[in-house]
Amino acid sequence: MIYISEEESAALVTHELAFEAAREALVAAASRQSWVFPAVLGRTQEATNTFSIKSGSSDDLTGVKIGSFWSGNPARGLPRHNSTIVLLDQHTGRLGAVIEAGKVNAYRTAAADAVAADLLARKQAKVLAIFGAGNQAGFEVMALARIRPIETVLVVARPSPRRDALVERINDWGLKARVVSAEEAVRAADIVVTATPSREPLFQADWVGPGTHVVSMGSDAPGKRELPSELFPKARLFCDLLSQSVQIGEFQHLRDEIDAGVLAVTPIGDVIEKRAPGRRFDNEITVFDSSGISLQDLYMADALIRAKASHR
Repeated sequence: MIYISEEESAALVTHELAFEAAREALVAAASRQSWVFPAVLGRTQEATNTFSIKSGSSDDLTGVKIGSFWSGNPARGLPRHNSTIVLLDQHTGRLGAVIEAGKVNAYRTAAADAVAADLLARKQAKVLAIFGAGNQAGFEVMALARIRPIETVLVVARPSPRRDALVERINDWGLKARVVSAEEAVRAADIVVTATPSREPLFQADWVGPGTHVVSMGSDAPGKRELPSELFPKARLFCDLLSQSVQIGEFQHLRDEIDAGVLAVTPIGDVIEKRAPGRRFDNEITVFDSSGISLQDLYMADALIRAKASHR
């Protein structure tokens, strides 16, 4: 049985490794040889301590990811988010690997958004708007700056030391970051990323200009919502996995329209495999719902195992 600790996985992971693993996972998600099973959401007696179990399998990989959010952890000097990936042996069903992947999970999520943006955002995209200043925000900025010539990052978040630290960190990376209003950010942005726990739209649809690429990353449980419903008829819609997107992702709020065929949603894996077009015109608005699927975790685990073996 292979074991990789949190410290080891954090040392092994890179944005490049995560991008390739996420790309493989999204291709697998759009194939008929893979399965992603419904996510299980739970909590402890403390209602703010929550966890999710996401499971899946492909030709090569079978396993689960347990993600947790423990709200009181910062007071203990620990991150709120933790993640553990368990791979099962394909032949026997016995334990194959356990990977602690708290930091890895942030890379994995940002990588899926970068894979989609590489196909959907305009090539010349230079202005990124990021809603939220939590753990994920900085990873999103770095992953997107790898695949587009991002120069300016507009941060939309409530006043807090975390927000100020995020702006300072982004500036240290050589990008120009500043705090602005939601309207200013969306009107100016080439790419908009929402990374919040919101349960109501964060901005108005008419603020979104032609050619903008929008990513909803924070909607990953029933009731969460970040984007205005008026945006969707004006945009082309994409997702990591439709069956999960309409259950716990941003498109849960569009389920009736999708079921009725009024709105069409394309799995990003079909775009990667050239079964469907990505961005067709510079003035198209594109929306990617990044609900976060188990296959991303399994392929990340496999990539980390291979990276560990190559470092020996």
